[in-house]
Amino acid sequence: MPVEVKFGDSGALKAALATHVAESLRDGLVQHGRASLVVSGGRTPTPFLVALSQVDLDWSKVGVTLADERWVNVDHADSNEALVRRTLLQNRAAHAKFVGLKNSAAMPVAGETVCEQALTPIPRPFDVVVLGMGDDGHTASLFPQAPQLAAALDMHSGKQCIAIDPVTAPHARMSLTLPALLNSRRIVVLISGLDKWGVYQKALAKGPIEAMPIRSILRQTQVPVDIYWSP
Repeated sequence: MPVEVKFGDSGALKAALATHVAESLRDGLVQHGRASLVVSGGRTPTPFLVALSQVDLDWSKVGVTLADERWVNVDHADSNEALVRRTLLQNRAAHAKFVGLKNSAAMPVAGETVCEQALTPIPRPFDVVVLGMGDDGHTASLFPQAPQLAAALDMHSGKQCIAIDPVTAPHARMSLTLPALLNSRRIVVLISGLDKWGVYQKALAKGPIEAMPIRSILRQTQVPVDIYWSP
């Protein structure tokens, strides 16, 4: 079962999460000489990413990538890479080695091979993966109803990233697959608000993973999962 860590406000959450992630990265640096971090886009992680950017560690030896990306250019308002560059890749963290998921292919399905190759330098297992969760129970771009969902959840696919057509959300996507996300030492799911807490409680209940793909993270037993939540 996930470990639930609750905070009274978003300020306390962002500080604690930045400390938690930094400790995981330091452990990776001490034990392996390198470390790796996977982050997510959206509004919720922004304060945490800004706080993390100011943490003092050897960022030049930290590889950073995304859990998923909308297939838009980096100057687009919906680009997760743009968000990460504005927030995390600043201050001390400006020296981190960032690998984005968007490439020059016209559509994500044509960019899968290039994306896989680009991710090669990022140390695996990831030291920490920070995920969000949508109101429909999606995480990364593992959306209910997406035609590629079964392939994205397949633990034997051999795929690290996969093109996703979310059906219920705008933009074609590139997402890390479930086996890629679980090739990590720790996963944190960051949620905020009472509505999202209700979605999380629903995800803990019985039901198919395909209906709420966050269940694929919450139900697995190979990687520790922390739930960071504030109202």
